[in-house]
Amino acid sequence: MSLHTTTLGESGPLVAFCHGLFGQGKNWTTVAKAIAEDHRVLLVDMPHHGRSPWPDHFDYVDVADRVAELFRADDPVALVGHSMGGKAAMVLALRHPELVERLCVVDVSPVGYGSAGEFIGYIQAMRALDLDGLEHRRDADAALTAAVPHPTVRSFLLQNLRRGDDGWSWQPNLEVLGRDIAALSGWPEDALAGTPPYQGPTLWIAGQRSDYVRDEYAAAMDRWFPRNRRVTVKDAGHWVHSEQPQVFTEVLRRFLG
Repeated sequence: MSLHTTTLGESGPLVAFCHGLFGQGKNWTTVAKAIAEDHRVLLVDMPHHGRSPWPDHFDYVDVADRVAELFRADDPVALVGHSMGGKAAMVLALRHPELVERLCVVDVSPVGYGSAGEFIGYIQAMRALDLDGLEHRRDADAALTAAVPHPTVRSFLLQNLRRGDDGWSWQPNLEVLGRDIAALSGWPEDALAGTPPYQGPTLWIAGQRSDYVRDEYAAAMDRWFPRNRRVTVKDAGHWVHSEQPQVFTEVLRRFLG
């Protein structure tokens, strides 16, 4: 059950990108192309997403260990993860520090969030869509408008709708993601009991308009990742890398350099 990956660049240090919920590896293409001149870049379709397999449950230890199989200790990776992918990247670095040369976490913290209401709503709306009666993608867009009024978010979700020989289907594992949403919005504190902090350099990139990286989470960030520094990008929300790609890429490039 190997994960689907896309590679860019032929030389230089290895950099891998882990996308967030409802994403795909290709969501990182713009940033990846910008750094591929002097890095080998790996875009990962995370478990339950894109063209990667659907395990029978979701938890961050399982996801992190599956992604870890892509890397080797003699070629350690600079690991970049956003949201769900950021939590998976953090768990990977904690459990397999020999594989991770440095870590960049994008707009998420090593804490459990009390609510996943908007994501539950997205999953319910996507599962409620009548795929058998769907003729055109624009019909899906119209059907999701009431539940997902923001056109950018709706467009992002609809990137996961695929039409094959057997008709329309969703690429994410909506049933398991919805069932295990508490694990997805949480942090595997018990599973990491006794795990030492990750001692590699760690960069947090947060969106100014986002609530996922707050001052009150700093203690948890420092506890697990003592060599961290934080950058907040103005005029950006949770999807900071797509809202401010040039600023994000420059910050990341300096960290990798």
